[in-house]
Amino acid sequence: MTTRGVLYVHAAPRALCPHVEWAVAGVLGVRVSLDWIRQPAAPGTWRAEFSWQGEPGTASKLASALRGWHLLRFEVTAEPSAGAEGERYSATPELGIFHAVIGMHGDILIPEDRLRAAMQRARGGEADLESELSRLLGKPWDDELEPFRYAGEGAPVRWLHQVV
Repeated sequence: MTTRGVLYVHAAPRALCPHVEWAVAGVLGVRVSLDWIRQPAAPGTWRAEFSWQGEPGTASKLASALRGWHLLRFEVTAEPSAGAEGERYSATPELGIFHAVIGMHGDILIPEDRLRAAMQRARGGEADLESELSRLLGKPWDDELEPFRYAGEGAPVRWLHQVV
């Protein structure tokens, strides 16, 4: 069983670009050479994106391989497949990493225990329910990454297949 996904490197300092390629290659098991272009939303940074195909769980492995670099803004998505929900990981230097499970229609699926915890924090006065739900849906990450996504429209996409 395989799934498909996309890695969006929204902004990376030039010196970090080869390290991103090495990390992705280590996960996919193939040599990776990304087509880097300047990121107009953050002068001095570069962006790249490519589509991949691999086993379910590849998105989490890619996100884990990239999460250690504080200056990197990225997203990794995986489409739902037979027997596996989809996934989305978003990462920014300020917010850290966000993970969501994606259903077959593209909706974010929030586990019951996370909803209960958000309601409990709201009842306890730690936060308001709207901001808790906003975080569970990844809105702070979407708000921060949106200028970088928009700046990447029309960027080339390359398919990479995991060697098994």
